[in-house]
Amino acid sequence: MSKNSFLKEAMYENHPQYQQAISRNEALYQRKNDLRSPFSRDYNRIIFSLAYRRLKHKTQVFFAVEDDHVCTRSEHVNLVDSVSYTIAHYLGLNTELTRAIAVGHDLGHAPFGHGGEKIINQISKEHGLQDFWHEKNSLYFVDQIETLEDDHHVRRNLNLTYAVRDGIISHCGEMNQKAIIKRNESIDLKDYLYPGQYNPYTWEGCVVKMSDKIAYLARDIEDALRLNIIDEQLVEDLRNHLNQLTNSHFDAINNGTIVNYFILDVCQNSSIEKGICLSDEAFEVMKYIMKFNYQNIYLIDRIEVHTNYVQLILNSIFQFLYKYDKIANDKQINVLEALKKDQKKYPVTIQGYMHWLEKYSQMKYFNRNPLYQNHIIYDFEHDKNAMAKSIIDYLSGMSDAYILKIFNEFISFS
Repeated sequence: MSKNSFLKEAMYENHPQYQQAISRNEALYQRKNDLRSPFSRDYNRIIFSLAYRRLKHKTQVFFAVEDDHVCTRSEHVNLVDSVSYTIAHYLGLNTELTRAIAVGHDLGHAPFGHGGEKIINQISKEHGLQDFWHEKNSLYFVDQIETLEDDHHVRRNLNLTYAVRDGIISHCGEMNQKAIIKRNESIDLKDYLYPGQYNPYTWEGCVVKMSDKIAYLARDIEDALRLNIIDEQLVEDLRNHLNQLTNSHFDAINNGTIVNYFILDVCQNSSIEKGICLSDEAFEVMKYIMKFNYQNIYLIDRIEVHTNYVQLILNSIFQFLYKYDKIANDKQINVLEALKKDQKKYPVTIQGYMHWLEKYSQMKYFNRNPLYQNHIIYDFEHDKNAMAKSIIDYLSGMSDAYILKIFNEFISFS
């Protein structure tokens, strides 16, 4: 495939769907001297957000807070940014759009990786709420939770463009397809019922969706080697099998080699007719590496033990905070007043959660700070599930390190 083969389909001003792609749910304030495109502005709004900063302390696969060289969620989104930029640049697509989607695609990922995601989903369903899955939660975070200060210190929601929001919720990397073709219909993104239900609205979103898988396959193998979960002989066996499986020759199995192999393959095999596409060979390689990772990394006993540990932590924090709803109702006071009585006993736990409620809640006998002009999402006067919703959102936004700090406050008697 020749370079710039997607140039006519790139999401620039001459594209027939551009106005929909750059549309926002609300008007966004403008500065007279702003030089950025709508997608470049989205990129900046994402990387300036608190949720983006917390990614550096969120687990990708392995919880290893004391090892600086094990991949975190922050490194992962930057790897996806790098992979998608290279592919999009070669194909002639809008790299400002791919960059914004890439850095934002995991903003709502649960702490402690996919294990934490499953546990929060269990808690959510036990309290009659919707299923929790990180692609949907990432959209929810950029739409409702994350804020930035404007030029007058007023806190407002990120209010991203449709194309970036669509790419975030459409990024599901667990795919069984070798090609991704964009959809043409603009849909209400609230209609998403499960991960991967729709393909992205833009070719740039399709590139990020493919890049998400490419970025972590070999990186997880490198981390597993570093943590002695697998050994060099097992990786050598994988290399030998891949060399038998393909016409290519792998001299080594590492992140650089595997990422380069898939990037070249996608660039050579993608077309408007076939979509963002892998060759048959590369698709088999991807499936085999994924099978290797599940058998030797993702489903091993040590991961299960860690998941049980995380379940104890998340459930303990949820139940601790949830009891204040009943306390407030019994004493006919609002939740903030109920929490305040124990603030000195649990300063880390309660102060952080009180700040969360003050920013997003409506309740009796509470006057919200006028600098908060972001959306109110917990209506304690009319929604019986407001307490459970607020705690789940609070938990899902936390970094691993902050959650452990809270849990240690529970078990410390000094």
